[in-house]
Amino acid sequence: MTTTIGRDTPGQRSGGQGARVVPKGERPRRKLNVAGGLGHVFLAVWALMIIVPLAWVFLASFKNTTEIFSSPWTVPDHLRWENWGRAWNKAHVGRYVLNSVLVVTLATAGTMLLSSMAAYVLARYKFFGNRIIYFLFVAGIAFPPFLAVVPLFFQVKQLGLLNTYTGLIIVYIAYSLPFTIFFLTSFFRSLPNSVAEAATIDGASHTRLFFSVMLPMAKPGLISLTIFNLIGQWGQFLLPLVLMAGAQNKWVLTQGIQEISTSAGYEADWSGLFAALTISILPMIVMYMVFQRQIQAGLTAGAVK
Repeated sequence: MTTTIGRDTPGQRSGGQGARVVPKGERPRRKLNVAGGLGHVFLAVWALMIIVPLAWVFLASFKNTTEIFSSPWTVPDHLRWENWGRAWNKAHVGRYVLNSVLVVTLATAGTMLLSSMAAYVLARYKFFGNRIIYFLFVAGIAFPPFLAVVPLFFQVKQLGLLNTYTGLIIVYIAYSLPFTIFFLTSFFRSLPNSVAEAATIDGASHTRLFFSVMLPMAKPGLISLTIFNLIGQWGQFLLPLVLMAGAQNKWVLTQGIQEISTSAGYEADWSGLFAALTISILPMIVMYMVFQRQIQAGLTAGAVK
């Protein structure tokens, strides 16, 4: 008896027994993805809630006070760059920007250095108390800053660091460490062991292994967290308000904006206020747009081991 393998029988080719012929006009119905549709709607609403206020503030920075209150949703007649100049010079926004750049740059650099070293040790070395230290850092994520404002004030005062850049930078670093260590620990765990073993066999010390081998491999995660820390520390208001209240010449940008908003009620310089707000917002928006792909790559690189 001869058996034919790999060929369709006439019944199969013509849609015989066991085969269903789909009429030409019939198409399979697509299942409605309700969750996906609701997710897109939520994201669209969320985007509008962020974009519309930012656009309104940007347009208001080019208007005068009369236009802001009489026609708040219209485009200004012409661009009044003098509002920006008045905010930069008269309201001392330029000085506040420089102070913020100094504080945030040093605080972010210290945060990334200390957190990367701590996360590397917690991820790659096994020792007694490893998990306890890790969970203590994780617990710090759920600890809001305003709960420790009073004891923090007296602690910084006892150290003689009140109204100083050093005290503010140290506090910024302390509050940024938990989340940064939590993220980088999982990132360092995802790195391959073979590279570290090869470097150790070649005679690399622990310090050289970290700075020359493992740290460059963690570059995507470091870039993402650097941007997040920059944005978070740039917009910090409570900590500098408590620790730098007595040194106006050292105020950061958020303190300066608060002072402008307080005095705007008496001087009615609302256009200068919105210009100052735009100046404070633009650097972070530009930075996020420039490093958007690096941030996304860093967030997903450590998710799969």
